[in-house]
Amino acid sequence: MRDDPADVLKVIRLSEATISKVRQNLFWAFAYNATLIPIASLGLLNPALAGLAMGGSSVSVVTNSLLFRGYDSHEDYHLLVTRPFR
Repeated sequence: MRDDPADVLKVIRLSEATISKVRQNLFWAFAYNATLIPIASLGLLNPALAGLAMGGSSVSVVTNSLLFRGYDSHEDYHLLVTRPFR
């Protein structure tokens, strides 16, 4: 750590952005599971397709997390859909 007080603000922004990204990932994982588990339990979904859908769920969560790489701690974090136009 450096002795720059501005780093405290960066860490707070980073932690808020991280929590926001975690909530987004939980939402997408919950949405996949809430829709596909009942369909699969009724036997309406082929097991191979169910496995493919769960793989898609994992890929969407990882992709969403990778979008976080472009985050700049000098700015507040906004969701992509609510981000102001530049």
